[in-house]
Amino acid sequence: MGRGADRFTRVEPRRRVRAFVLGLLSDLPRKNCWTIAERAGDVRPYGMQHLLHRAVWDAGQVRDDVREFVVEHLHDEEAVLVVDETGDVKKGTATVGVQRQYTGTAGRIENSQVAVYLTYSARGGHAAIDRELYLPASWTTDPERCRAAGIPEGTDFATKPALATKMIARALDAGVPAAWVAGDEVYGANPYLRAELEERQVGYVLAVACHHRVATGPGNFRADALTTRIPKSAWQKISAGAGAKGQRFYDWALLEMTGENRPGHRHLLIRRNRTTGELAYYRCYSAHLVPLATLVKVAGRRWTVEETFQSSKGLAGLDEHQVRRWDSWHRWVTLAMLAHAFLAVATATERAHRPAPPGLAPLTRKYVQVGAVWGSMACSAAGGGGRRVGDA
Repeated sequence: MGRGADRFTRVEPRRRVRAFVLGLLSDLPRKNCWTIAERAGDVRPYGMQHLLHRAVWDAGQVRDDVREFVVEHLHDEEAVLVVDETGDVKKGTATVGVQRQYTGTAGRIENSQVAVYLTYSARGGHAAIDRELYLPASWTTDPERCRAAGIPEGTDFATKPALATKMIARALDAGVPAAWVAGDEVYGANPYLRAELEERQVGYVLAVACHHRVATGPGNFRADALTTRIPKSAWQKISAGAGAKGQRFYDWALLEMTGENRPGHRHLLIRRNRTTGELAYYRCYSAHLVPLATLVKVAGRRWTVEETFQSSKGLAGLDEHQVRRWDSWHRWVTLAMLAHAFLAVATATERAHRPAPPGLAPLTRKYVQVGAVWGSMACSAAGGGGRRVGDA
């Protein structure tokens, strides 16, 4: 909290934002302005609502502070920037960005709000460092609706890959150390995102659909059609990383894309489930030739964004906002990202410097959350209400 104190010009919002973040980190069964205010000792939620709506502070600057904090502590030159979207089911039509659309959270088309996030995935840990709210065309073509929700004038429709490209460029321009980008089929199918990464010579392993066409010497073919040309000896058993039940072993094969006469190395990476035989496809690029195991490792790191969503929502209230306006949404999710970044960094630091004894599971974000809650309670009981979160 001390790192971002300068973003708040008055002491009142500095104290209130500290209480707000501690509320997000708490074990409240439901987190909103009412419950967080009550936990902070307020009779009414007006102060917390003012923080999210009318108080003077820039959520973009605080986002930059979160990004710098995460990168400083999880710094990894071979880090992977993972892009993905998540949705929150909502009622009504007045909440910014809401319409009937597909959301993976529900697994179907629902009245929902969707946002794209950028996760910094390093060897030591992972946390979200940026976010962009997806505005469907039904919003951007309705100026009155946009004004009512506080959306800035001139905000045009942008696809999810375009939002992802914007966030990746913002991170790289800020000097974030990362060698790779990973994402699912929504992003792998977008040629503009791939072109931007290749222009910057940033490697990528992006999932594509089975019908995605790949350029080879003889011509363009569907990804699944090329699978039939792979000899049995070309498949290699490699782990995509550790999972909840141990190493995630799959069979992998790599086909060179020789039909594109441009600098760099491009491949089609194919994953085969060793039990069901199910296939998955990835389009890959690297400025310099890398081994198959490296591409597999990057493909496996894509799942860290799912873990980030799960812990951000379960522990830091990322999806529990009850706000309708543009600024309020950005402020809530940015503070939730801040709370989750604290958990991610504290967990990584403890694991690195105080690893679990043999036979015990490594420290998790949940236990760090419990420690933060009890620490803040002890600090308050001792009369240290004005101290920083780190001191607690």
